[in-house]
Amino acid sequence: MTTKTHVIFLSALLSMLAFQGFSQAFDGYALYNPAGQNTAYLIDSEGDIAYSWSCSIAANYAMALAPSGNIVRGAEYSGNQINGAAVGGMVQELDANGDVVWEYIYSNSQHVSHHDLCLMPNGNVLLIAWEYIDNDDLVEIGYDDDDNKYATHFIELQPNGSSADIVWEWHIKDHLIQDVDSELPNYGVISEHPELMNINVEVSTSGGGPGGGGAANDWFHCNGIDYNEALDQIVFSSRFLSEVLIIDHSTTTEEAASHSGGNSGMGGDFIYRWGHPENYDTAGDQILTAACHDARWIIDDGRPNGGFIQIFNNSGNNGASAIDAIDAPVNGYNYDLTPGQQYEPASYSWRHNCIASASGQSSSDRMSNGNVFVNLAGGMGGAGYMYEADEDDNVVFQYNAGTHKAFRYECDHPGIQALLENPCDTPDFIEENNELVFTIFPNPSEGLFQMIGEFSQNGPDQILVHDTFGRLVASFRNVQELDLSSQANGIYYVTVSFEDKQNTRMISIAK
Repeated sequence: MTTKTHVIFLSALLSMLAFQGFSQAFDGYALYNPAGQNTAYLIDSEGDIAYSWSCSIAANYAMALAPSGNIVRGAEYSGNQINGAAVGGMVQELDANGDVVWEYIYSNSQHVSHHDLCLMPNGNVLLIAWEYIDNDDLVEIGYDDDDNKYATHFIELQPNGSSADIVWEWHIKDHLIQDVDSELPNYGVISEHPELMNINVEVSTSGGGPGGGGAANDWFHCNGIDYNEALDQIVFSSRFLSEVLIIDHSTTTEEAASHSGGNSGMGGDFIYRWGHPENYDTAGDQILTAACHDARWIIDDGRPNGGFIQIFNNSGNNGASAIDAIDAPVNGYNYDLTPGQQYEPASYSWRHNCIASASGQSSSDRMSNGNVFVNLAGGMGGAGYMYEADEDDNVVFQYNAGTHKAFRYECDHPGIQALLENPCDTPDFIEENNELVFTIFPNPSEGLFQMIGEFSQNGPDQILVHDTFGRLVASFRNVQELDLSSQANGIYYVTVSFEDKQNTRMISIAK
């Protein structure tokens, strides 16, 4: 971490500590694996590392916690022939020890998985992928440019022991329309068919596609995917289209390639789209003005905005980032649409203006107590960090993670219960006390840590460091920097006392 980033981080922490609601952060955990790194972390609401996995292959950052306590993650396959932003090529399930339960390579000269994944309730995994389409083939169906394309498609994997099988797939190339040549397939009036994608739609040219070509070859740059079990539908976000779209998952693979079948009766066509009506030649306000990421359904269990679709809108707030939630007009298994008009709502149904902006992949979630969780990629001097804000937009938690995405889990999640002996509890050897507000960073570290909190410039009165067995391994007085470089790699507990207050944080040494 650079000196400049340290200064910005310390300033933000001081602002955070000034909030009276700091202790009101929702009690739960955040899971993340920085892109290109091998270690995955689970941190608690205090910013302490509750668990970590040392993995043999670096991640592309996409991951999820399974009910068993295992993690499912996108990995960077070393044999990828197609490369681009957030490329993966492999998906793995790892147990609590970091050992591979199953893995699947989806990578060759014609396709590769990238960006996000979605762990489904039945244990299957949805992957986003690029597939190569030659320009000659595109021209034959009405494309009027001379680029080859890497088009979006999805696959669903079902684990079968140490590997997996593809049990369902969807391809955007099966759902195109063009209005340039009536003698070619898929000819029609674009505005009369919002369920199809204009093969000549104008897209953004920013972002990193396969081979670094941006929109020249990465056709839509889809980056987020989520699944709604009650509706049996998939929502996904497209950076280059500035749009979120929904398709029917209740179809067979054959129906998904057609325009009929499934609960919606529309096969694999789009049953809803939002954010940029010009994409289907319809007048209306463009709400997603540029990049968007991380489309997801908010769990409908009584929490605010339950059932809404939530999106990270990178520049929706006058060029700054916002979290937008929309109450889509679902009607059975379809969505209401007045012919000739844009899909409702005409604007976001709820918005949280982020405390900083991110130009790239980021994420958010909504907690059951109403708090909003946000992970900003590239915020705070380029480092990236996560934070949580209450319903009044007071920041109640902040953590410097340096990751593109993070994923929030509440204490009663089955995976948390399976993985941790005392979720949301402190170890037995740590007594409840009058809590001192402080934080330690960077965490994890090679052994050198700094502290900031509710104590004088001379530092806390006493600092005790215990290992996971409760053994005292180091002690300090009146310092704000800890040198634990002589200790072995692992988890430690730092208990800090000042005047009549005390508190404990978990740290990790990783050399």
